[in-house]
Amino acid sequence: MEKGFRKAACLRRASPAKGVDLMYAVIETGGKQYRVSEGERLKIEKLPVAPGETVTIDRVLAVGGEEGLVVGTPVVEGAKVLLKAVHHGRGKKIIVFKYKPKKNYRRKKGHRQPFTEVIVERIETGVS
Repeated sequence: MEKGFRKAACLRRASPAKGVDLMYAVIETGGKQYRVSEGERLKIEKLPVAPGETVTIDRVLAVGGEEGLVVGTPVVEGAKVLLKAVHHGRGKKIIVFKYKPKKNYRRKKGHRQPFTEVIVERIETGVS
């Protein structure tokens, strides 16, 4: 194996079971884009909802599946993704260290980004 190349198996997603729908969507929330499929758990920027509540994301940039890919301009009309909030948390601590050489200036500060863990319950395409 040449240096700088990964095995293709590392980059592939796990194969779904036979008969399972391959529908996925690309959504935007918290200034980031996520590729999601039904039943998937993911951590997104903190949402102002209580755990157990359902959130509707209507910023769906693309929807793909067995029928093909539908790309929005900029969003797919009528498409939405329903997410269920599992819990809120804070990410791993990162250290912010400011330093100016030769001036005795050093500042050390920690930061933990808040997140909401969600489960994708349903993807609605909006296409009849």
